[in-house]
Amino acid sequence: MKKFEELTEREVLALAIALEEEDERVYADFAEGLRQDYPASAAMFEGMREEESGHRRRLIETYRQKFGEHIPLIRRQDVRGFVERPALWLIRPLRIEAVRKEASTMEVETRRFYEKAAARTQDASIRQLLDDLINEEREHEERALELDKEKLPDSVKADEEKAQRRLFVLQIVQPGLAGLMDGSVSTLAPVFAAALATQKSWDAFLVGLAASLGAGISMGFAEALSDDGSLTGRGHPWVRGVICGAMTALGGIGHTLPFLLHDFHQALWAAGAVVVAELATITWVRHRYMDSPWVSAALQVGLGGVLVFITGWLIGSS
Repeated sequence: MKKFEELTEREVLALAIALEEEDERVYADFAEGLRQDYPASAAMFEGMREEESGHRRRLIETYRQKFGEHIPLIRRQDVRGFVERPALWLIRPLRIEAVRKEASTMEVETRRFYEKAAARTQDASIRQLLDDLINEEREHEERALELDKEKLPDSVKADEEKAQRRLFVLQIVQPGLAGLMDGSVSTLAPVFAAALATQKSWDAFLVGLAASLGAGISMGFAEALSDDGSLTGRGHPWVRGVICGAMTALGGIGHTLPFLLHDFHQALWAAGAVVVAELATITWVRHRYMDSPWVSAALQVGLGGVLVFITGWLIGSS
């Protein structure tokens, strides 16, 4: 990697052209990735792409006048000092807030590059172009805000926030909640049956650990193989599978860990308290993200938990 101070004016212009081309393509990818779920934001980024394209054409025109037709390939990763960018444009689905923050960071970095480049160039015409681009980059955020007001009125932003929440529920909350419910409820019977049958904390812990991990693996594969998300909009199947499997295992291990206590009765009461906390958490998630009324969610979750616990208690006691 070269230091910025070592670059010639020819190399600085070549780097500026590469930066504008990269920004243009990133904005194009943002627009494409947001078009289906956030059409208004996609239009905003399309407008920003057009501005970057105009900057690139002006830089190329100046380069041709000064240095000819051949433009050496100098990229941001060839010069020290640039911030490594996360490849958000490759992630599907795109997160709208992360995209807008990344766009703001890109504009700040580009403006600082032009300021540093203009301070060390000796050619009057090149410095004039860089100064103009500095001013335009400073105004770019303001123009983006104008685009935001034009393309994204409050009603559209509200619709996009609803769409974002819907995607979050489909891709994260639903598989996570399904796993947490299965792990918290289905493992109650084997854990407490083993505890009451053996009266030994360690035996109950081993049964609970095996049941939790087994249920996590099973639920993870079941969720991943249920659908590929292409029609339902539920996201990548293996991401959902990992979320569902992890939450299933977590739900079971939560009331298994208390059985690491040597005192059996203390472990039993501690496990019961954890179960109550788990069921309360599931009830809150159902109310918060699935719009279930508090009473209805509590009754549904509590009834399932009680029935499974009674099953484990009857089997263990017998």
